[in-house]
Amino acid sequence: MSLFGRSSFADGDRLEVAGTAVTLRVNRRARRVSLRLDRTRREIVATAPSSRRLPEAAAFARERAAWIAERIAELPDATPIHPGMVLKVFGEPVRLEGGTGRAKWLSAADGEPARITAMGDGEGYARAVILMLKKRAAAVLGDRTDVYAAMLGAAPPKVTVADAKGRWGSCRPGLRGGQASIRYSWRLALAPFEVADYVAAHECAHLLELNHGPRFWAHVAALIGDPKAHRAWLRAEGARLHAFGR
Repeated sequence: MSLFGRSSFADGDRLEVAGTAVTLRVNRRARRVSLRLDRTRREIVATAPSSRRLPEAAAFARERAAWIAERIAELPDATPIHPGMVLKVFGEPVRLEGGTGRAKWLSAADGEPARITAMGDGEGYARAVILMLKKRAAAVLGDRTDVYAAMLGAAPPKVTVADAKGRWGSCRPGLRGGQASIRYSWRLALAPFEVADYVAAHECAHLLELNHGPRFWAHVAALIGDPKAHRAWLRAEGARLHAFGR
């Protein structure tokens, strides 16, 4: 029997529509059945307010097969990682090379760009390169976070990087006087430095204002000036960053 003929589904069930994976999710805060594109996983998420309405979400996904096909077609082609590639990391060229032993980041020298060397090929090589990019992202964004937190008179937060699905950064305030934390997408390493720097300023402004009101944007502007160009870059190029390594 077709998945669409089932009378019940569970949170996390997966099916295929228009050649694309669709994951069913329950969100108790949702008011209606909806579909969204997960650019990171290159799949569709069908959300329902309750488990009882998951069959409705599955049927809705089938009804919107043409919409799903259009959204997937709009995504940039996946960019596999392989030796010989030249990346831009925070705006600077970095060449990927084969190597022996553990993956290494070799700084630019003698007119040559920085390099990442790693063993193997295929998925193993890609994982090693991504690990180096995550470390680079954590170092650069950690430094910028410390600078902006100090400029705002805020205590330095804990900084981590992850492969966030939707946000370039998120800020969690410290509870009961504890340390705040900021998490960034490591894929910001693939953006120009000025764009990634804007995200650091944005998240640090949340250390003082947990909203996007006028005072929040005034803090951002005081740190890096008008952010409109950086926000526009992320809207235009974000999908390409998410396609890297897929």
